[in-house]
Amino acid sequence: MIAPTSFFLDYGAHVRILEEVRALQKLGHRVTIVTYYMGRDLPDMEIIRTRPTPWRADYEVGSSRHKIAFDLLLGWTGLKTVLRRRFDIVHGHLHEGAFLGYFLSRLQRIPLVADYQGSMTSEMVDHHFLDPEGVWYRWWRLFEMRIDQLPDVIVTSTTQAAQILERDFGCDSARVRPLPDSVNLDFFRPDVLTPAEVAAQRAALGLPADKPIIVYLGLLSDYQGIPHLLRAARILQDRGKEAYFLIGGFPGLSRYRQMAADLEVSDRVIFRGKVPRENTPAHLALGDIAVAPKLSATEGCGKILEYMAMELPTVAFDAPQNREYMGSLGVYAGRSGDPVALADSIAGFLDNPQLCAELGRKLRERATRHFSWDRAGQHLLTIYNSVIQS
Repeated sequence: MIAPTSFFLDYGAHVRILEEVRALQKLGHRVTIVTYYMGRDLPDMEIIRTRPTPWRADYEVGSSRHKIAFDLLLGWTGLKTVLRRRFDIVHGHLHEGAFLGYFLSRLQRIPLVADYQGSMTSEMVDHHFLDPEGVWYRWWRLFEMRIDQLPDVIVTSTTQAAQILERDFGCDSARVRPLPDSVNLDFFRPDVLTPAEVAAQRAALGLPADKPIIVYLGLLSDYQGIPHLLRAARILQDRGKEAYFLIGGFPGLSRYRQMAADLEVSDRVIFRGKVPRENTPAHLALGDIAVAPKLSATEGCGKILEYMAMELPTVAFDAPQNREYMGSLGVYAGRSGDPVALADSIAGFLDNPQLCAELGRKLRERATRHFSWDRAGQHLLTIYNSVIQS
């Protein structure tokens, strides 16, 4: 697998890569991950890392132009790897992984499977690296279209993403296979903590025992809707709603703590910082309601599946991929990017705890039926076998 990211961190695409590898290993297959030099090693996983960038060895890549250097080093490391060993498939994550993986797969004359989690140019626009009205937009869009034609098969994290590839990027439907984000149901269980443990951990964090807790876990960024979540907290406070927010994730802690202070909600919002993957179920178990205020209209939002597995009623903005996960069981803030709509949706849960419990149970049932990694691993293996045979 080509992973153009600092694998392993505890959010987003990292989780999809991790669970795909574990599912394949469970089925008896060996997987080698080629990734950036930063990140956390995991037991029982073969991870080959690049060299650090010469000018700054401690730089941790994010959404920045430094990724060009990281990807050049990733391509070189991938080349050395395929020249030393024989593989059956190259599986490239994200567009950078698909682009680099194409050349590596051709060297060994083996298939390339690309893992698509959203439009590259749309993400660049969302992160303000690209102006959709600017001169460079057309060229990046054409480059993305070319990358999308390189793989033998593209697997997508949502059905909506598959439709975008076919409709907007001219991909043949025979090459596009939805492989929805899934969840490890044995790891994410609502009974991971006893009621006494929940009470003790809430108290240790300064959270009241008798007030509803709204929980978030993931990347802290404007793109993930954190400013909207903090503004929603202020709106709920102004309405006299007794609710507290437990936010786990990174980076940008100091910035968002200051934002909470400026909004005068610091006493109601607890930032935990980075939560290691092994502690994520316990973190979520402290909440009564979950939120996923991500603003993207095309990218998946895998954290929602973890919320579902934990029996947490969930509020998200109304986007096709969110409805794909939760169906009629989600509560959708109708106007994406609107903190008032977000506050309204949260308030609906605060006023109806019985609905919270009922939706939580049904959401886990839905995750069990449709979004198990055991099921997804079998499907991925079927895709591998079909592309090898063809």
